[in-house]
Amino acid sequence: MIDSVKFGEITVEGRKYFHDIVIYPSGKVERRKKEISKRKHGTSHKFDPEELREYLKEDFDVLIVGTGIYGALKLLPDAREIVRDKEIIEKPTPEAIRLFNELRKDKKVLGVFHITC
Repeated sequence: MIDSVKFGEITVEGRKYFHDIVIYPSGKVERRKKEISKRKHGTSHKFDPEELREYLKEDFDVLIVGTGIYGALKLLPDAREIVRDKEIIEKPTPEAIRLFNELRKDKKVLGVFHITC
């Protein structure tokens, strides 16, 4: 369960993170590997398929992308294509965490959360 988010900080089950995170359907939390997208595009605001492939470790039904407090992160069309058989939700991070918490009760949800812009 994600407890809260504010610019530059996200709290998951009482633990604070000060970087973008990925939450797997199993509940495992890890740092987002945004340097992959940044190296390729000059910004971590373009969510590249190479980066997304890093997170395809567990089966999931829904991919939720928290696009940041102001919605700056964009899932690139090529990335969207590799998970085309899954439900994909892109929302500003505060709304994305609400949906993540709700959907994970009944579905396997993979969440990627940008916590700044």
